[in-house]
Amino acid sequence: MKIPMPRETKYLRPVDRVRYGKPEHKEGLSVPGITQAYGSLSSKLKSLPFYLNAIVATLRELAKSVRSNASNPYSGATVVAPETLEELAAYARSLGVSGIGYAPVKDTHLFRESIVLFKHAIVFSMEMKKSEIEKAPSIRTIREIFRTYHELGRAVNLISEFLRGKGYNAQPIAAISNNINLTLLARDSGLGEFGKHGLLITKAHGPSVRLAAILTDIENLPQAQEPGMGWIRSFCDSCNACVRACPAQAIYSTPVKLDDGSERHIDYKRCAMPFSKQNGCTVCIKECAFFKGGYERLERAAAARANAPRLDT
Repeated sequence: MKIPMPRETKYLRPVDRVRYGKPEHKEGLSVPGITQAYGSLSSKLKSLPFYLNAIVATLRELAKSVRSNASNPYSGATVVAPETLEELAAYARSLGVSGIGYAPVKDTHLFRESIVLFKHAIVFSMEMKKSEIEKAPSIRTIREIFRTYHELGRAVNLISEFLRGKGYNAQPIAAISNNINLTLLARDSGLGEFGKHGLLITKAHGPSVRLAAILTDIENLPQAQEPGMGWIRSFCDSCNACVRACPAQAIYSTPVKLDDGSERHIDYKRCAMPFSKQNGCTVCIKECAFFKGGYERLERAAAARANAPRLDT
């Protein structure tokens, strides 16, 4: 069973100024792609009926997002009024979006297969319900994962239509897409910081979120705000709960430094097996201190330890 991933090339027009990924960029990895390549086929077929409808709906929104690029108006509108951004944010939250950030699209955000039409990004997070993630691994957990994929994909499509209706160009990047590095883009947009498991940790929902984006040529989007979450790295180094809990031992105790200066936090080949065999696994999120304990409490505890007087030895 190969899950089709539609490509933007079919819908490109001469007016599009395309920025492609380069051979030296990392390979784009999506959840379907990873599990197809490295997961267990028999396990996928066994659990698939429980969330097939959500997968079909998710892929339908992904295909719609790719087709919609041919609808960009190219009206010349590149400046947005603050009230329009407020209207956009309110609309996004009515669709279930939890967080919104802004960032320029940098070369480091591109994958080898990237097809990017615009230079700026509006990034969105959506919470995966805690009550369902707490049951990981389970059928209810994987249903929740794909519910979020679907609803976030639908949200960026509808918000893209909103922008186009006001004369702006928009390229929706669905949560399940492998067109751009959404986790890195979200970090650079101020939505959170990486945990040791390589997932984005947000203040409101820890790592229990999925991410999507809309690329646009709006030039005056707000500057990304530094979230002040740099302390998370040292916290993770002393915690390692996700490393210990991972059923595949796929999370590196020390992230691997890559030639381009980025880091690899997990072995995706190892991760794919429990993900496909154990209904989406998600144990690393369930066991993360930022999912269990609340961001503010952990921040206070970390600050107290950092400021505690050191005893002479």
